[in-house]
Amino acid sequence: MVQYTGVAVSPGRVIGTIRTMAPPVAEPASDATLPEGADSQAESERIPAAAAAVQATLARLAERANGDGKKILEATAQMAADPSLTQTAQGLVLSGGKTAERAVWEAGDQVASMLENLGGYMAERATDVRDVRARIVAELRGEQAPGIPEVDEPFVLTAIDLAPADTATLDPARVLALVTSDGGPQSHTAILARQLGLPAIVAAKGIHEFSDGTVVFIDAGFGTITDEVTEEHQRLSQAWAELQRNPLTYEGGGGVLADGTRVQLLANIGGAKDAEKAAAAHADGVGLFRTEFLFLDREDEPGVEEQTAAYAETFAHFPGKKVVVRTIDAGADKPLPFLTDADEPNPALGVRAYRTSWEKRSVLTNQLDAIAAAAKSTEAKPWVMAPMIATVEETEDFVGLCRERGLEPAGIMVETPSAAITADRHLAESDFASIGTNDLTQYTMAADRQLGSLAHLNSPWQPAVLALVKATCDGARAAGGDPEAFGESANKPVGVCGEAAGDPGLAVVLVGLGVNSLSMTPRSLPAVAKVLSTVTLEQAKDLAAKALAARTSEDAVSLVRASLPILGELGL
Repeated sequence: MVQYTGVAVSPGRVIGTIRTMAPPVAEPASDATLPEGADSQAESERIPAAAAAVQATLARLAERANGDGKKILEATAQMAADPSLTQTAQGLVLSGGKTAERAVWEAGDQVASMLENLGGYMAERATDVRDVRARIVAELRGEQAPGIPEVDEPFVLTAIDLAPADTATLDPARVLALVTSDGGPQSHTAILARQLGLPAIVAAKGIHEFSDGTVVFIDAGFGTITDEVTEEHQRLSQAWAELQRNPLTYEGGGGVLADGTRVQLLANIGGAKDAEKAAAAHADGVGLFRTEFLFLDREDEPGVEEQTAAYAETFAHFPGKKVVVRTIDAGADKPLPFLTDADEPNPALGVRAYRTSWEKRSVLTNQLDAIAAAAKSTEAKPWVMAPMIATVEETEDFVGLCRERGLEPAGIMVETPSAAITADRHLAESDFASIGTNDLTQYTMAADRQLGSLAHLNSPWQPAVLALVKATCDGARAAGGDPEAFGESANKPVGVCGEAAGDPGLAVVLVGLGVNSLSMTPRSLPAVAKVLSTVTLEQAKDLAAKALAARTSEDAVSLVRASLPILGELGL
C-alpha cells in the first residue's frame, strides 16, 4: 500500500483512476536567438497574433463556464491581451534578437516576478501570467496547450497545480476528485473546488509517484490518497455517490442541534448576484458581504451614489434578515492603487483593511455613508464590521463612526491574535464579532496563506487557532454577561465567516467552542445543517474540548471525524 497525505479543502470520498495533467510547456532554450539576417520585425509581430489567438480561446472557454469560473476565465483572457506582456516580449525580439518563443518566456518571468514582489493578491496573479505565457508559447509552436485530459470515463485528476483557466473548466461529471502536489487552501483551485462541491486535496507531496491509470481511494475529508482500496472504502465511496444522486437540501431555519440549540447558517457573498444565489439556497442571511469587490480593478474610488446602489441591490435579496457587511478589506492580497502602498515589504502585516483609514479617512466614511443610505432604502438589517482590528482604540473608533450614522449593530472581525486574546475588551465596546479563520490562521501560525509549501500550517484545525476561537467566544460571553449563551441567544454574538465554517466536522467544533453563527458558500449549507442535527450541544462541547487538547491538527481531525459517524454515512 502507498498513501500520500495533503491538505483537505473540499470533502468527499471517491474511488477512481488517476489521470495526470499534461506536462507543462517546455521552456525554450535560453540561447534561442534569431539566425543572422532574420527579420526581427516579422518575428516580433508573431507575438501579438499568438496572444490574440490565446485570448480568443480563453474567451470561448469562458462562454461555456459559469459563476466564478467564468469570471476567472474572462480575467485570464484579458491578461492574454495585456500589452505589458506582449510589448515586453516584442522588445526582447527587436533589441535582443530573441526568438518569439524565448522572448515571451522571459517577458512572462519579468511580469510574474514583478507581481510576486507586490505580494498578496497580486502575487496570486503571477500564476495566471505564467499560464498565459505557456499558452502563447504553445500557440507559437503550433502545440496543444496543456489542459484537462480528454478521456471517456470519469477520473481522478492529479496535477502540480491548476491554472485558473483549467480549474474554471472542471466538469464534475468527468472529474471525480482533484489532487494537486502544490497550491494551498486559499488558492483558485481550492476555492473553485469548494464551489463545485468537488472532492479536493492540495499540497499532496509525492502524488505524482502514482502512475497514470492507478486506481486510488480519495478521502478528501482527511486529505489522504491511497492505492489500497478496501471494502470499507467501497462503502464510503458508494455513500458519496448516493449523496450526489440525492443531494441534501436546506430549507432555512438555521442549524438545529439534536437538543434544539440553534445556530444561524449564513452565506458568504461578493455582491448582488451572489446574494440572489444565497437567498435561493435558503441561507438565513449573509455572514460576510465582501464589499471590496466593488473597489477592485479600479483606479479610483467608486462614489457614494454608486456604492449605495450596489449595496441596496444586494440588501434587497434579504428583506428583514441579517446582512453582515465587511467594510473595505484592501491591501495585502487585494491592493488598490488609490488606497494602498504597493511598496510595502510585507503587505499582509502592513497598512491594510481598517488601517487604511488612518490616512485616507474619507474612503471608509464614504462607504459607511453609502451603507447607511442603502439600509434606509431596503428592509434588510445590515450589521457592519471592520476587518483587521488589533486594538480596543480601533474598535472604539470604528463603532463610533457607525453609531454616528445609525448603523447598529456595529462589530469587528477577529483576524489577529491580539483581538482574540482581548476579545472581552473589544466586545465591551462593540456589538458582535466575526472570526475570519483564513487570516487568523495565517497570523497565528506565522505562515503566508498563499504559499503552498506552508499549506499544512494553514489549517483552521490547528489547536492554537481553535484556542483563539475559544478565547474570542469566552471574551464575548464575558462582555455580554451571559456565560452560557450558546446558540443564537448571545448578547454579544460571535460568528465565523472563514472557510472553516463550511467544513461539516469543524462546524460542530466551532459551535462547541461557543460560535453563534456560521457563514459559508451556499453549497455547504445542507451538509453543515445535517451534521449539526446529529449532535447535542454537550456532545459538540466535548468534541471541541478534544480538538483543543489534540497534539496536532491531524490528531484533531481524526478525533473529531471518528466521533461523527454521519460523515461516513454521507461519504464526507
